[in-house]
Amino acid sequence: MPSMLQRFHESGRLWLDNGKTPRIEDLTGLWTRSLLEFPDGRRDTATSVAWLQAGTRYADLRQPPGLPGFPHAAGLDDLSAEDCAHLATQSGFAGLLRAVGDCVEWVRKIDFQPPGPVKDIGRLVWQGDVLVETGRDVEYLEHWHRASDVLAGHFLALDLLAEDDDRVGYLVVAGGLFMYARDRVAALPAGETLAECIAAAPDLAAARDMLDCEISLGQADGDWQIARSTHPFRAGGLLAPVLVGERLTVAERDRAGGSVSRHWRVGAAEGDQRILSP
Repeated sequence: MPSMLQRFHESGRLWLDNGKTPRIEDLTGLWTRSLLEFPDGRRDTATSVAWLQAGTRYADLRQPPGLPGFPHAAGLDDLSAEDCAHLATQSGFAGLLRAVGDCVEWVRKIDFQPPGPVKDIGRLVWQGDVLVETGRDVEYLEHWHRASDVLAGHFLALDLLAEDDDRVGYLVVAGGLFMYARDRVAALPAGETLAECIAAAPDLAAARDMLDCEISLGQADGDWQIARSTHPFRAGGLLAPVLVGERLTVAERDRAGGSVSRHWRVGAAEGDQRILSP
């Protein structure tokens, strides 16, 4: 039986002619993925994927099935070598979504995995209530489903610059949900996957440093509780964002698991900043 990707290409013109390409501004909200397929027959229907779009900014968190719990870890310094290997199987990214001809590019300003050899560019087209994405430079097919409704204009996206180091961050809010992303301090070494980088790390401290990239998802109400994160010890904790002028303060954990505040300068903003009003 031909794969979904083969069937897509066999009827490609019909699909594109009958489908409708969404505008970037119409993508605001939460999207979940039900299918990823490649030409060689590889399929993924089990990874938990959340893509949150807010205007032209986005964040994305992808966690594989069977990821173990980490009840012993309060912070990065509690992670064992085995823990680091497990956490390296996650992926996620954040940045800017922009139009490129008849495609869109997910510009990855933050990437949990090492940067790939080609840009993340794909075509989006509606087929019924499924948003179908196909790669421009790498052949793949994904099925996306809208998981949240958003009132027109009711979103917020902030580009963040750390006050005490060179990190960048993003806060995207839409559909009653938020995603918070912050980069690691040092760029990852060359490697095909984070797992390979972790395996080649000279010591456990270096492996933990490679994991010091947070992408968290939660509810944007109350104290903004985190539900899922590349840092499992953040789940159940609070982001507690406070915006005063062009300064954003959020709650984080230090490497030992203690509560700390992180201060950001807002480099750019779009949407309704009243979402952060007390």
